[in-house]
Amino acid sequence: MLWPLKDPMVKTFLASIAAILLIAGLVVSTHTALADDVTRVTGGGTATFNADLDGDGEIDGSQFGLGVRILGNSSANGHFQCLMAGRSDILGLPLMAVEGKVTTGNVNSDGTATFGGLARVNLGDGTIFSDVPITVTASAGGPGVGTLTLTVIGAFDGVPGDTIIGNGNYDLPIETVSSGHVKVN
Repeated sequence: MLWPLKDPMVKTFLASIAAILLIAGLVVSTHTALADDVTRVTGGGTATFNADLDGDGEIDGSQFGLGVRILGNSSANGHFQCLMAGRSDILGLPLMAVEGKVTTGNVNSDGTATFGGLARVNLGDGTIFSDVPITVTASAGGPGVGTLTLTVIGAFDGVPGDTIIGNGNYDLPIETVSSGHVKVN
């Protein structure tokens, strides 16, 4: 027996199936559009402040690594690490490491990316702070072009290298990539 296409219940059923398929198609296309609205901020290398921040006669800088995905809704995921040790000592410490899990981010109108999350800060003298909020602004480029700016929120206000004293944060100056690169795409 052939399916009775003129039956009102069959027409309602087929119309319902068509509506479900249309809605499913819209959901899939919206999900795909959101998935495509991802900016990746990646890279690693060394960077310099082009200044002696702690007065020890040496130009200070860091080694860095980052792998961040910024989604269109200002959420993000990934990792950021900044290490000031050995050849790039700062503050007279044997080590200052900032290692963070990234949870928020935005792409700025000038093409830079700003992201943040919670970090572990290791001062190398046995002092370690956990869950310290940080923000980083990065611009794309290799040596002499790419930049990073790290702010440790709620800690180290006024120590050498802080560019905005009195706001409760450790606002490091802009670092320029010396070797390696930063990509924002």
